[in-house]
Amino acid sequence: MNHKRFRKLLSLILLFGAAGQLAAEDLPQVRFETNRGTFDVELYPSRAPITVKNFLELVDAKFYDNLIFHRVIAGFMIQTGGFDKNLRYRDIEQTIVNESPNGLFNKRGYLAMARTSDPDSASSQFFINVSDNSSLNARGGRAGYAVFGKVTEGWDVVEDIELSDTTGRPGISEAVPDIPVIILRARRLPLETTGETAASGAGAEPK
Repeated sequence: MNHKRFRKLLSLILLFGAAGQLAAEDLPQVRFETNRGTFDVELYPSRAPITVKNFLELVDAKFYDNLIFHRVIAGFMIQTGGFDKNLRYRDIEQTIVNESPNGLFNKRGYLAMARTSDPDSASSQFFINVSDNSSLNARGGRAGYAVFGKVTEGWDVVEDIELSDTTGRPGISEAVPDIPVIILRARRLPLETTGETAASGAGAEPK
């Protein structure tokens, strides 16, 4: 390879490397402050653009403030986005299209949208997988539960919520924590370098 071709190749490598770094730096991040502690999540708009857009709009509207984790099942997942501490339902009219076949999977630490049997019924409720839940993934022609983010900090808080004592409440869930787990605030964080590639890697663990 002559010197000119080598310099051209090096320039292309640096260009694409910088583009990849920018994509990583642009991952949105949200901090959830709860009465049990704080945890952070990063979101993957290139994989789930509609879901992330809807989620961030709700965060910016302070929709999640003062809502509870109303469905907590140890070894499975913790779910929020629908009820306040008085178990009053917080309604949202719009629903979004299901983005489950996006290459992200319901692994431990990953966020996914909750929904009914209608694949396109997700709106505001989401859950955090506390185990690898492959049964929730899209497969064949069947829609799954759309993954759109991952817990990056505060996993001990997630585990603490997971181990809450719960009681079934008809019309709400089979596992409502006896002592309410309340989201005090949910806010975007300044953009930082994270790494979307970590989300799709096999065996990636939450921090």
